[in-house]
Amino acid sequence: MSSPSHAMEVEAPAPAAQDTGMSSDAAQSKEEQEAQARVDALVAQARSGDRQGALDALMALEKSGRLSEDLILTRAACLGMMEVFKAAGDWAGLQETIVLLAKRRGQLRAAVTAIVRRALTWLDDTPDAATRASFMRALLALTEGRIHVEIERARLTRRLAAQLEAEGKVEEAAEALQEVAVETFGAMAKAEKIAFILEQVRLCLAKKNVARAQILSRKISPHAFDAKAPVAAGEIGIEGTAIEPPAEGTPELPELKRAYYALMARIHAAQRDHLERARAHLAVYKGEAGEEETLKRVAWLVVLTPADSHQASLLFKIREDPLLEQLPVYKGLLDKFATKEILWWRLLQSEVSEEMAAQSEIFGGEDGERCVADLRDRVAEHNLQVVASYYSSVTLERLAQLMDLGRDETEKALSEQVVAGKLRAKIDRPAGTVAFLQRRGDAAGVALNGWSRKISQLLELVETTRQQIQKESMIHRVPLAMHS
Repeated sequence: MSSPSHAMEVEAPAPAAQDTGMSSDAAQSKEEQEAQARVDALVAQARSGDRQGALDALMALEKSGRLSEDLILTRAACLGMMEVFKAAGDWAGLQETIVLLAKRRGQLRAAVTAIVRRALTWLDDTPDAATRASFMRALLALTEGRIHVEIERARLTRRLAAQLEAEGKVEEAAEALQEVAVETFGAMAKAEKIAFILEQVRLCLAKKNVARAQILSRKISPHAFDAKAPVAAGEIGIEGTAIEPPAEGTPELPELKRAYYALMARIHAAQRDHLERARAHLAVYKGEAGEEETLKRVAWLVVLTPADSHQASLLFKIREDPLLEQLPVYKGLLDKFATKEILWWRLLQSEVSEEMAAQSEIFGGEDGERCVADLRDRVAEHNLQVVASYYSSVTLERLAQLMDLGRDETEKALSEQVVAGKLRAKIDRPAGTVAFLQRRGDAAGVALNGWSRKISQLLELVETTRQQIQKESMIHRVPLAMHS
């Protein structure tokens, strides 16, 4: 008999059949044919009515193969017993038999793998959801702690989580799925790993556990979606294990990339991080359907982001997008916030009210009013920056008039900007004035720019002098002395 190979989880391909007119079954080894023939005969015996006798014979075959470490015979006998119970519709008996076979003393790992894989293909054949759930839980208990069936266990857990979610048990589904750390599976295909983690993130968001969802999302690097040569099934991974083919129905990387950034946008929306949400939308909007709607959403998110260097950089990037020329309202909106001119809140609101109503994802729902308040804060922030760039001192009344706010609201907005370090100002309440001060870093910057400008002028003068000397030397034919 052929010696077993306990470390192998993927069967070696069968040798090619010789061109002798035989069927493809003739390509199997003689031992496989003989073992399968014996098992098929016993399965047929069970179907003809002698079920117990056939099971006893199959159990004896399994014991014989297991003790002699004959993988072919053991595997065939185990799968044959499973076929007998399935054909009879005895799912409880099938469940008990699978557990019994897998826990037999000295059972071959490859035989256990074959049992679990065959059972997975029968999940859709179960008569009802309760039977399916019981069957899956039994398989999960069987595969617990067995590294050689960790991929099958992960797929089984995902099926159970999907059923629990369909029954409305979202929290239970999320907890079940989070117990599996597929990022440590060396034999699982990259696409299947990403799809599994994305499902974990989605379920965490479904039960409103944003913090956990963000932690799980960090297991996926954005570089994982970069176009590279795909790893074929059977190739050896970095851990020395053969890469398994992904489960049927696993999306390709481009589709997974869209799903990843859609989930990241939901996470950032829950955290009210407008800038990162805009970046998530920008990462996948090119070449997709609805580019204009995505760009509109991104434009609003950038406008709602508090002003800083990152916001200014993204604002400039979006203004350079050619598609923005087809959206004059949004082009004008971005230009307003990029220009040092006072914005009148009531006028701006009347100009973009229709577009705000259309963006229900941002200005609708529970956070809609908060986003409108954010927009008004951004207008006030912009106006303060403009006033500070033109005025060194201004009365509070005049500042409130310029900002189209009340005096108390103006003072509050100014205080927030000073506390955030975006402005340096002093309020003289008795006098009712505001003095805008030069930032500490600005004085050094002005001095440095002045020094740089003077150095440039000096170098230009030196270069001009050199050219004149060389010109006079050539006209009067006076050679210039060269000093070493």
